[in-house]
Amino acid sequence: MKRLSGRAIRRGSSERKYLERSQPISVHQVHIIAAETETHRNGRSAKNMKIEKLETFVAVNWMMVRITTDNGIQGVGESTFFGWPGASKDVVLSFEPYLIGQDPLRTEHHWNYMYRAKSMRGGAIGGGISAIDQALWDIKGKYFEAPVWQLLGGKARDAVRAMLVLPTGTLEEVANAAAAAKADGFTAVKCLLYQHDHAPMRHSERIQDLVDRMAAVRDAVGWDMDVGVEIHRNMIPGEAIVLAQEIEKFRPYFFEDPVAPDSILSFGEVSEKTRIPMAAGERNLTIWEFREYIESAGVHHVRPDIGVAGGFTHCKKICAIAESHHQGVIPHAVPSGPVATAAHVQLGACVPNYEVQEHLYEEKPPYSDVVKEIIKLDHGWLQIPEVPGIGVELDEEGIAKHPYEYGPITHALRDDGSVALR
Repeated sequence: MKRLSGRAIRRGSSERKYLERSQPISVHQVHIIAAETETHRNGRSAKNMKIEKLETFVAVNWMMVRITTDNGIQGVGESTFFGWPGASKDVVLSFEPYLIGQDPLRTEHHWNYMYRAKSMRGGAIGGGISAIDQALWDIKGKYFEAPVWQLLGGKARDAVRAMLVLPTGTLEEVANAAAAAKADGFTAVKCLLYQHDHAPMRHSERIQDLVDRMAAVRDAVGWDMDVGVEIHRNMIPGEAIVLAQEIEKFRPYFFEDPVAPDSILSFGEVSEKTRIPMAAGERNLTIWEFREYIESAGVHHVRPDIGVAGGFTHCKKICAIAESHHQGVIPHAVPSGPVATAAHVQLGACVPNYEVQEHLYEEKPPYSDVVKEIIKLDHGWLQIPEVPGIGVELDEEGIAKHPYEYGPITHALRDDGSVALR
C-alpha cells in the first residue's frame, strides 16, 4: 500500500493528530483528513451549506445581487442588461424560491436549472442568471479561500491589459483623449466611429467624417498602439464595407459590430470584403450563438459580456469555443459597474486567449461609491486581486446615493420623419 509522509499533508486543526505520529500514514487516512478539514472549514461542511438570503440593489444603471449563506458567506454579482435593470431584478427575484435552501457550490447545476426553466430567453433573463452565477462563484471562492481565477484554472497572466474606450466629441477632442491615454500607459484604445446624435449626414459626408476621425486618432498615438474601431451597429452592410476599406490603411486592431447582430449573413458579407479582423458578441448570450458567429460570420474576436452571457459558468465555455478556432476574446465591459468589472478581471486572469479588456476612467463616483474598493488600474493594466472570491464587496451607503432614474425611451427620426434604422 502506498504511504505518504505526514509532512506532505496540509496542516490544520483536523490534521494535527496525524502529524504528531512518527510513522507514515496511508492514502486512506489522507482522505479522512481531507473530509474532516472540509467539515471544519467555515464552521460547517460544504454538504450542509445552504443559500439563506438573496438581495438585489440597483444603482445608476447597474443591477447587483448579493447572496448570503447560512454560515455567513456572501457573494456578489452584476447584471449588465443596460437600460433595463428592473427587468433583470425581476428575473433574479423569480429564482429566489428555487435558490433558497440550495447548495451554493453547485454552480453548473444551478446555471442549467435557471437557463432551462425559462422557455422565453433574452437579455433580461441572461442578465439575471449571470448576476446570480457571479455571486455563487464569489461564495465558492470565499468558501475555498481562493480567488475565482484560482478555481477556474489558475493565472494565465500577471495582469489584464486594459483598452481605454475613447469618448465621442469633436475630432480634436477624440485625438487628444487618445494621446492622453497613451501618456498614461495604455497600449490600446477603442475609437467610436459613429455619431450619438444620429446627425442626418449624407453618405459621402458620413464616411469622410469617420475616416478623418480614424486618421486623427492614429496620428495622435502613432503605430505602436492598438486602435480598435466600434461602429455600434450603426450601418448597413454596404456602408460598413465602404468604411472598412477606407480605414484599412490605418491598421485597426478590429472592426466591431458594423451591422446589427440579428443577421449572421450580413455580418459575414462585411467580413468577407475587408482585411480588418472582425469583432462581435456583446449582444450574444450563449455558447450556441457564439459558435455560429465564429463559424459562419467571420468573427475573429469574440466579445462576451459576463453580465449577460451566463456569468463565469458559461463565459468560460464561450472563451474555450473561441480558443478552439484560434480566436481571441475581447469582452464587452463598458459601461459595466465595478462588480462586473471585477468579474471580468477574474475571467481574464485565467483565460489564455483573453486579449484585452475595454475600460473607462472610473476611479470616481458613482463607480467608486457602490463597492468598498474598486479593482486597481495601473498604467493601463488592471490588477488581478489575490483575495478570495471576485475581489469586491458592495457598499450599501454608496449605492443609496445613486438611485436608478427611469426615463423615457427615445429613438432618432430621419429627415422625413421615419424611424431611423440605426
